Amino acid sequence: MKDSVIGKWQGNCVSKGKIADYKPFNFVDGEGVRCSIYVSGCMFNCEGCYNKEIQNFNYGFDYTEELEDQIIADLSHSYVQGLTLLGGEPFLNTIVTLPLSRRVRATFGDTKDIWAWTGYRWEELMEESADKQELLSYIDILVDGRFEIENRDLKLQFRGSSNQRIIDVKKTLKAGKVILWDKALN
Repeated sequence: MKDSVIGKWQGNCVSKGKIADYKPFNFVDGEGVRCSIYVSGCMFNCEGCYNKEIQNFNYGFDYTEELEDQIIADLSHSYVQGLTLLGGEPFLNTIVTLPLSRRVRATFGDTKDIWAWTGYRWEELMEESADKQELLSYIDILVDGRFEIENRDLKLQFRGSSNQRIIDVKKTLKAGKVILWDKALN
Protein backbone atom coordinates (compact mmCIF):
# COMPACT_ATOMS: atom_id res chain seq x y z
CA MET A 1 0.00 0.00 0.00
CA LYS A 2 1.53 3.29 -1.14
CA ASP A 3 0.79 5.34 2.00
CA SER A 4 0.72 2.45 4.46
CA VAL A 5 0.99 3.16 8.16
CA ILE A 6 0.97 -0.49 9.28
CA GLY A 7 2.85 -0.79 12.57
CA LYS A 8 4.04 2.80 12.35
CA TRP A 9 2.09 4.21 15.31
CA GLN A 10 1.41 2.58 18.66
CA GLY A 11 -1.45 4.04 20.65
CA ASN A 12 0.18 3.28 23.99
CA CYS A 13 3.06 5.56 22.93
CA VAL A 14 1.03 8.52 21.62
CA SER A 15 -2.34 8.53 23.42
CA LYS A 16 -2.73 10.76 26.46
CA GLY A 17 -6.07 9.22 27.49
CA LYS A 18 -7.95 12.40 26.62
CA ILE A 19 -11.23 12.97 24.88
CA ALA A 20 -12.40 16.03 23.03
CA ASP A 21 -16.12 15.52 23.68
CA TYR A 22 -18.86 13.17 24.71
CA LYS A 23 -22.27 13.59 23.08
CA PRO A 24 -25.10 11.47 24.46
CA PHE A 25 -28.35 10.90 22.58
CA ASN A 26 -27.38 12.17 19.13
CA PHE A 27 -28.63 11.12 15.71
CA VAL A 28 -25.73 11.88 13.37
CA ASP A 29 -22.89 9.51 14.27
CA GLY A 30 -24.39 6.31 12.91
CA GLU A 31 -27.77 4.63 12.79
CA GLY A 32 -30.36 5.39 15.49
CA VAL A 33 -29.87 7.24 18.77
CA ARG A 34 -26.22 7.06 19.77
CA CYS A 35 -23.81 8.01 22.51
CA SER A 36 -20.66 9.34 20.83
CA ILE A 37 -17.21 9.72 22.30
CA TYR A 38 -14.67 11.83 20.41
CA VAL A 39 -11.14 10.83 21.42
CA SER A 40 -8.26 13.30 21.18
CA GLY A 41 -5.37 12.66 18.86
CA CYS A 42 -4.86 11.56 15.29
CA MET A 43 -1.72 11.27 13.21
CA PHE A 44 -3.29 10.90 9.77
CA ASN A 45 -3.52 14.69 9.32
CA CYS A 46 -5.98 14.42 6.43
CA GLU A 47 -6.24 17.57 4.35
CA GLY A 48 -9.69 19.07 4.95
CA CYS A 49 -10.30 17.18 8.22
CA TYR A 50 -13.41 18.58 9.90
CA ASN A 51 -12.01 17.87 13.39
CA LYS A 52 -8.55 19.39 12.89
CA GLU A 53 -8.18 20.77 16.42
CA ILE A 54 -8.69 17.37 18.02
CA GLN A 55 -5.80 15.83 16.10
CA ASN A 56 -3.74 17.02 19.08
CA PHE A 57 -3.39 14.22 21.65
CA ASN A 58 -3.35 16.83 24.46
CA TYR A 59 -6.65 18.43 23.41
CA GLY A 60 -9.67 18.11 25.66
CA PHE A 61 -9.98 16.49 29.04
CA ASP A 62 -9.02 13.25 30.74
CA TYR A 63 -11.18 10.20 30.24
CA THR A 64 -12.36 9.14 33.69
CA GLU A 65 -14.16 6.25 35.35
CA GLU A 66 -16.99 8.67 36.15
CA LEU A 67 -17.42 9.50 32.47
CA GLU A 68 -17.34 5.82 31.56
CA ASP A 69 -20.04 5.15 34.18
CA GLN A 70 -22.12 7.96 32.65
CA ILE A 71 -21.73 6.51 29.15
CA ILE A 72 -22.89 3.10 30.39
CA ALA A 73 -25.86 4.71 32.17
CA ASP A 74 -26.77 6.65 29.02
CA LEU A 75 -26.50 3.51 26.89
CA SER A 76 -28.83 1.66 29.24
CA HIS A 77 -31.87 3.56 27.93
CA SER A 78 -33.94 1.31 25.68
CA TYR A 79 -34.13 3.92 22.91
CA VAL A 80 -30.33 4.17 22.57
CA GLN A 81 -29.07 1.92 19.80
CA GLY A 82 -25.38 2.09 20.61
CA LEU A 83 -22.00 3.67 21.08
CA THR A 84 -19.95 5.53 18.46
CA LEU A 85 -16.16 5.94 18.62
CA LEU A 86 -14.78 8.89 16.66
CA GLY A 87 -12.00 11.37 16.92
CA GLY A 88 -9.34 11.94 16.57
CA GLU A 89 -8.43 8.33 15.91
CA PRO A 90 -10.08 5.61 18.03
CA PHE A 91 -7.45 3.01 17.09
CA LEU A 92 -4.64 5.24 18.38
CA ASN A 93 -6.54 5.73 21.63
CA THR A 94 -7.14 2.16 22.66
CA ILE A 95 -6.30 3.04 26.27
CA VAL A 96 -9.74 4.72 26.21
CA THR A 97 -11.69 2.91 23.50
CA LEU A 98 -10.73 -0.67 24.33
CA PRO A 99 -11.78 -0.74 28.03
CA LEU A 100 -14.98 1.13 27.15
CA SER A 101 -15.82 -1.31 24.35
CA ARG A 102 -15.09 -4.28 26.60
CA ARG A 103 -17.43 -2.86 29.23
CA VAL A 104 -20.18 -2.17 26.69
CA ARG A 105 -20.01 -5.78 25.53
CA ALA A 106 -19.86 -7.12 29.12
CA THR A 107 -22.85 -4.99 30.14
CA PHE A 108 -25.05 -5.17 27.06
CA GLY A 109 -23.75 -8.08 25.00
CA ASP A 110 -24.87 -7.53 21.42
CA THR A 111 -28.03 -5.59 22.35
CA LYS A 112 -26.16 -2.31 21.73
CA ASP A 113 -24.03 -1.85 18.63
CA ILE A 114 -20.67 -0.13 18.37
CA TRP A 115 -19.75 2.03 15.39
CA ALA A 116 -16.29 3.50 14.77
CA TRP A 117 -14.68 5.85 12.28
CA THR A 118 -11.01 5.37 11.46
CA GLY A 119 -8.40 6.67 9.08
CA TYR A 120 -7.00 3.15 8.84
CA ARG A 121 -8.11 1.00 5.93
CA TRP A 122 -9.49 -2.42 6.85
CA GLU A 123 -6.52 -4.08 5.20
CA GLU A 124 -4.13 -2.10 7.41
CA LEU A 125 -6.02 -2.99 10.58
CA MET A 126 -5.75 -6.68 9.67
CA GLU A 127 -1.96 -6.33 9.99
CA GLU A 128 -1.91 -4.07 13.04
CA SER A 129 -1.15 -4.55 16.73
CA ALA A 130 -3.12 -6.75 19.12
CA ASP A 131 -4.89 -3.83 20.83
CA LYS A 132 -6.20 -2.52 17.51
CA GLN A 133 -7.32 -5.99 16.47
CA GLU A 134 -9.09 -6.55 19.79
CA LEU A 135 -10.90 -3.21 19.50
CA LEU A 136 -11.99 -4.16 16.00
CA SER A 137 -13.47 -7.41 17.34
CA TYR A 138 -15.97 -5.42 19.46
CA ILE A 139 -17.10 -3.14 16.63
CA ASP A 140 -20.19 -3.83 14.53
CA ILE A 141 -19.85 -1.11 11.87
CA LEU A 142 -16.58 0.49 10.79
CA VAL A 143 -16.22 3.47 8.50
CA ASP A 144 -12.68 3.06 7.22
CA GLY A 145 -10.17 5.07 5.25
CA ARG A 146 -8.59 8.46 5.34
CA PHE A 147 -10.65 11.46 4.32
CA GLU A 148 -9.52 12.46 0.81
CA ILE A 149 -10.45 16.00 -0.08
CA GLU A 150 -10.23 15.24 -3.82
CA ASN A 151 -12.93 12.58 -3.30
CA ARG A 152 -15.12 14.64 -0.98
CA ASP A 153 -18.82 14.07 -1.50
CA LEU A 154 -21.25 15.66 0.94
CA LYS A 155 -24.10 13.45 -0.32
CA LEU A 156 -22.52 10.25 1.02
CA GLN A 157 -24.10 8.50 3.98
CA PHE A 158 -21.95 8.57 7.14
CA ARG A 159 -18.71 9.44 5.35
CA GLY A 160 -17.02 12.39 3.74
CA SER A 161 -15.15 10.98 0.76
CA SER A 162 -15.94 8.27 -1.76
CA ASN A 163 -12.90 6.13 -0.89
CA GLN A 164 -14.29 5.46 2.59
CA ARG A 165 -16.34 2.33 3.19
CA ILE A 166 -19.07 1.39 5.67
CA ILE A 167 -18.03 -2.12 6.68
CA ASP A 168 -20.08 -4.75 8.50
CA VAL A 169 -17.29 -5.97 10.78
CA LYS A 170 -18.89 -9.20 12.03
CA LYS A 171 -19.76 -10.39 8.51
CA THR A 172 -16.35 -9.32 7.21
CA LEU A 173 -14.47 -11.22 9.92
CA LYS A 174 -16.57 -14.32 9.26
CA ALA A 175 -16.19 -14.13 5.46
CA GLY A 176 -12.51 -13.21 5.44
CA LYS A 177 -13.19 -10.42 2.96
CA VAL A 178 -14.71 -6.93 3.22
CA ILE A 179 -18.51 -7.01 3.38
CA LEU A 180 -20.16 -3.62 3.15
CA TRP A 181 -23.01 -2.68 5.47
CA ASP A 182 -26.23 -3.76 3.78
CA LYS A 183 -28.06 -0.54 4.76
CA ALA A 184 -25.58 1.73 2.98
CA LEU A 185 -27.41 4.08 0.65
CA ASN A 186 -24.56 4.97 -1.66
